[in-house]
Amino acid sequence: MRTTMLRSIQSSLKSSTVLRRSYSSESAPERKVVILGAAGGIGQPLSLLMKLNPLVSSLSLYDIAGTPGVAADVSHINTRSEVVGYMGDENLGKALEGADVVIIPAGVPRKPGMTRDDLFNINAGIVKGLCTAIAKYCPHALVNMISNPVNSTVPIAAEVFKKAGTYDEKRLFGVTTLDVVRAKTFYAGKAKVPVSGVNVPVVGGHAGITILPLFSQATPQANNLSDEEIVALTKRTQDGGTEVVEAKAGKGSATLSMAYAGAIFADACLKGLNGVPDVVECSFVQSTVTELPFFASKVRLGKNGVEEVLGLGSLSDYEKQGLEALLPELKSSIEKGIAFANKS
Repeated sequence: MRTTMLRSIQSSLKSSTVLRRSYSSESAPERKVVILGAAGGIGQPLSLLMKLNPLVSSLSLYDIAGTPGVAADVSHINTRSEVVGYMGDENLGKALEGADVVIIPAGVPRKPGMTRDDLFNINAGIVKGLCTAIAKYCPHALVNMISNPVNSTVPIAAEVFKKAGTYDEKRLFGVTTLDVVRAKTFYAGKAKVPVSGVNVPVVGGHAGITILPLFSQATPQANNLSDEEIVALTKRTQDGGTEVVEAKAGKGSATLSMAYAGAIFADACLKGLNGVPDVVECSFVQSTVTELPFFASKVRLGKNGVEEVLGLGSLSDYEKQGLEALLPELKSSIEKGIAFANKS
């Protein structure tokens, strides 16, 4: 089971078999990964998945409560990484010191009837505090932001880092991988193609209509899908989070699929740091692809984080309309995050 899961995570990226072998646990550099919010609904399965990743040598788990149990549990798994759990504000610095990658799933989950925007005041405050500590204790780490609303929490993090004098736009990522995972899954089901070979870029942001899957660029190309089916696939991708919230009937949100997506993106970051070539994932980053300061698109990852922000490519008329529609909402979310960060 463990071998199958590891293979699934590693094969999801485009690195060749030879490259994956050359970056096995025997030859991979020492890499410390920190998970902030490790005892939560996303944090626990994410901790498990990162413990299974052979590129991780040190796994640091932090939360305000419950972390020792999670750390003890996953530490018994016979993989390369050493696991340490930290609990409480007084231990946050120890958790972060020496980090190469920091993953932030901390915050409250979305509940039925709650929009991503409803999460803002609580999660924004949590993110602001955590990023202040990151700026102090591991300013050069790659920061993977999962805490919602990502369209606002990434700008918050950027402002916090700017105030601390540590901001590097190449090292801050909004994790939008779950939108890609959903788009691949839904497209493969409708097009009746093996999901393992599917790729679908998803651009824009990470909430509602700001999520824009580019099915016109999907591979393999399915010419049997009607315009109506593309519209339906787009809407389902945009509403994927709500679908899970409603299915769980008030008992949670997308935790398992989000943990998987977070592990996929962290794995890509580690491969980039280790010098694996041509590692490309979609992410919400500082960008000049549109007039907005942040935007999700394909990003080439490398030893410094973002090596290149890739353009949108050719869009269908429907996707062009979607792009125009999402820009005002995404702009508002970005500005809301910046305003929150700059409050005294």
